Amino acid sequence: MALRGALLLSVVLYAAPRCPAAPGAGQRTWEHFSRLPFPGDKAFLYDTFPEGFMWAVGSAAYQVEGAFDKDGKGPSIWDTFTRGGNRIAMGDVGSDSYHNVHGDIRALRQLGVSHYRFSLSWARIFPNGTRGSYNELGAGYYRRLIRLLKEVGVEPVVTLYHWDLPEHLQRVVGGWSSPLLVELFADYADFCFRTFGHSVQYWITIDNPFVVAWHGYGTGMVAPGVRNEPDLPYVVGHNLLKAHAAVWHLYDKQYRPLQGGKVSIALGSHWIKPSKTRRENLRACQCSLDFVLGWFARPLFQDGEYPLCMRSRLSNRLPTFDATERAFINGTADFFALSHGPSLSFQLGDESLRFGQTEELDLRMLLYWIKAEYDNPPIFIVESGWFVSGNSRTEDPKHMYYLKWFIVEMLKSIKYDKVRVIGYTAWSLLDGFEWYREYGIRRGLFYVDFATPDMKREPKTSAIFYGKLIEKNGFPPLPENKHANGVFPCDFAWGVAANSIEVETTPSQFADPNVYIWNVAGNGELKRLEGALASPPHRVRHCADYATIRHQVEQIRKMHVSHFHFSLNWSSIVPTGNVSEANTTLLDYYRCFASELLKANIAPVVTLWHYTGKRSSLPAALEVKRGWESNETVRAFAEYARLCYRQLGAHVKFWITLNEPNAKELSYDIGHNLLRAHGLAWHVYDREFREVQGGKVSLTLYMDWVEPAYSFTLRDMASASRVLDFRVGWFAEPVFGSGDYPSGMRWWLRQRNSMDLFNYHLPVFSREDEQLVRGSYDFFALSHFTTSMVSEAVEDKYIYEAMLEVHYMFDITWVTSSYRRSPVVPWGLRKALTWVSSRYPGVPIYVMANGVDEDPARFQDSLRVYYLHNYINEALKAYLLDGVNLRGYFAYALSDQRDPSFGMYGHVHDEFIVKSSLMHYRNIIEHNGFPELSAPPQICPRQSEPCLGCEVLARRSVVGFLSLVGSALLITVGLIVYFAAKRHE
Repeated sequence: MALRGALLLSVVLYAAPRCPAAPGAGQRTWEHFSRLPFPGDKAFLYDTFPEGFMWAVGSAAYQVEGAFDKDGKGPSIWDTFTRGGNRIAMGDVGSDSYHNVHGDIRALRQLGVSHYRFSLSWARIFPNGTRGSYNELGAGYYRRLIRLLKEVGVEPVVTLYHWDLPEHLQRVVGGWSSPLLVELFADYADFCFRTFGHSVQYWITIDNPFVVAWHGYGTGMVAPGVRNEPDLPYVVGHNLLKAHAAVWHLYDKQYRPLQGGKVSIALGSHWIKPSKTRRENLRACQCSLDFVLGWFARPLFQDGEYPLCMRSRLSNRLPTFDATERAFINGTADFFALSHGPSLSFQLGDESLRFGQTEELDLRMLLYWIKAEYDNPPIFIVESGWFVSGNSRTEDPKHMYYLKWFIVEMLKSIKYDKVRVIGYTAWSLLDGFEWYREYGIRRGLFYVDFATPDMKREPKTSAIFYGKLIEKNGFPPLPENKHANGVFPCDFAWGVAANSIEVETTPSQFADPNVYIWNVAGNGELKRLEGALASPPHRVRHCADYATIRHQVEQIRKMHVSHFHFSLNWSSIVPTGNVSEANTTLLDYYRCFASELLKANIAPVVTLWHYTGKRSSLPAALEVKRGWESNETVRAFAEYARLCYRQLGAHVKFWITLNEPNAKELSYDIGHNLLRAHGLAWHVYDREFREVQGGKVSLTLYMDWVEPAYSFTLRDMASASRVLDFRVGWFAEPVFGSGDYPSGMRWWLRQRNSMDLFNYHLPVFSREDEQLVRGSYDFFALSHFTTSMVSEAVEDKYIYEAMLEVHYMFDITWVTSSYRRSPVVPWGLRKALTWVSSRYPGVPIYVMANGVDEDPARFQDSLRVYYLHNYINEALKAYLLDGVNLRGYFAYALSDQRDPSFGMYGHVHDEFIVKSSLMHYRNIIEHNGFPELSAPPQICPRQSEPCLGCEVLARRSVVGFLSLVGSALLITVGLIVYFAAKRHE
């Protein structure tokens, strides 16, 4: 199997001759990616990697081996460096891999990798750096490691030099600043090729020469810690390139014909984006990459020269190659070995090499840049990963999701961008000594307990994830991710929501007293006649006189929705809190708005009280009396609800008492009173109005989904369940379930209080309150916008909720909105709906608000189009596949004017602009979902036009009969008069 994979890769590596790419060709990368469709290009890609793809994991000798002075090993520059200055920890023991080879082999087998990248310690084989000091025990350790790897089917990828130069060479000749190192390194490599080469197919000469040169001999951040010699890094880089080329030629001439392996150098790089979209910013980005990656890549992969940007900026500070040296260096890499990851690679330890641009992580764009700049070489990613804090243990969510992100971006580069990526190396196998960060962070897939004598190894969740990914060779499409085809029921409620509506207390129709002359024969303009005023019209006020009502209803009508959800303003309708002093003008306006909606065949859905957080919407008189903490507010709300039912109930059949009362942090006492207020309002309608008006009443709960960060661990599943209990169950269980708060919520708070550290008291429902609240619903209404994840692992205290003991996070592969950085996770809605359905079987469910923020200036709002399409499709899956009793869906929001950045109508200078999302949503409504193309059209009963007087006729048959008789009598009298007149003529 390994041989077959090697043959396949050989074909990839040598499939076609390459023509040199023009220097600077990578500069088109930023423009190319700016033209890709958003968010489609950012969406997660479910696909698999090519057959024979190399899955690897890596380590470095000084980080993990330990045994710094055992069995004849000589000191390295890192042994010296960590004992100087203000260093606290050393890598003397590391992960003790020297004494724990079998433990490392077990870890590799558990991962299922095909390749293992490790480095040889030069000072362990040649203690003083020269062949004359050869240490058989050191070489024997590596022979044994390679033999054990081969026995378990893992191919070694061997790095000759990973930053741990023998101290003797640094002290005697000045290390890499001396050209003598070129020959010494070649001699060391010759021994390694001769000794281990029959079992090794992939060699890395030097790891990240940029770090060695810039930070080892420039900033002094890493060993040997030389600093304050500004030109020395370029001399060191010059020698590193010569040393690498010498070793490549050595292998090519003496060992390749027999061993058939491949040799390269691991080049590290950051990624950078322009701070402004100007040509000079793109040139600065190109120059930044040239100073880091191009410094070494251009001589090897293009023409043997340093990048032009370096030459022009550094002038004679930069060494030069003569023609013979250029020819000797150019082409000395059999593949492009790329090292990519966090700032641990110290790519840009200072800002000088950013040239005023912005550094960021983007593996896909970096791969594309390499393809464009160096004519699409085969790329082996030999280091990639992230890190977690040093006090973490086996749960490393951040590391796991960064790995997932890097790997899916690599997959996109293969599938979409046609980049020839041949392998990926997760970093690293084990926790170990992390260079200048010492043991302050952990990068291993396996947790190492440094306090145990045998350095106990345990797989982290990132290891489990990586092993599963290797097993599946990527992210194969899952059935649940397949787009669903089908339609919703005929009576499905399609709606749009707005937090509020525009109010006009005085009708604008016929309000202008000026007299105008109409230039009917000319340009058709109206010209105001100066000094002339018309007498005010004496006419009855009509609902159509309100221009704001006409405009808003027309906007809603154009969406083809059947329902419109908006909120009343309690503090404006009843400013004093006393319903006997209600604002009748405003109530008349709301009544007109509702009646005009009905005339347009749109059913109004009205919220009595919309929680707005810090901006209280309670009447001021109630706010000063402790607001919702007071029973007076509870009673006042019931009276306010009665007033609204009485005044608007003839037109409104769909009521929401409280909108998202659980959306913000409220005290449990306030939450208790809100539940009581809802219960009172529901019972007022049920007793006094339902029989006559025939409407429905409930409350809307804010319900973003919460997913366990590790779906395969019980602890994270329990954490997610706990958060849902506190967020949703807090209000849902008393109304839709047992009549009490969730048992898990009570247990958790009792546990917290028993520690004498908290004072969380959950109120107890009296028998009267339980009867008041329990069952006070006609449907379950929820608002849903996004999804987050929770874990017990504490990584960032800013997003850690101590009371619930959960750490909030999100999957970095998720698409996010531009303004609020809100994750777009369509399947979260389906999970929320099934959660409600499983908790409260059979309850009718309405999604009362679902939307995403987007730049208001983007009228081609592609993110919102993507969002609505995929969230509605997940809702369809919940209905068709999960049996959820879903009755309606309301997109949020109508307009940017009332709900900035969420609207499907843009609003610029009093002009409303139809966005792309509105047309897309309307198309979904017109098809009642996503029908199969070949399916026959859905046959639905035709809805009758609204008749505002029909309710009276239907419920008062005597009045209806008398009206009918009266109409017939009038018609008869009219006919008699008409024919009498005709006869007279």
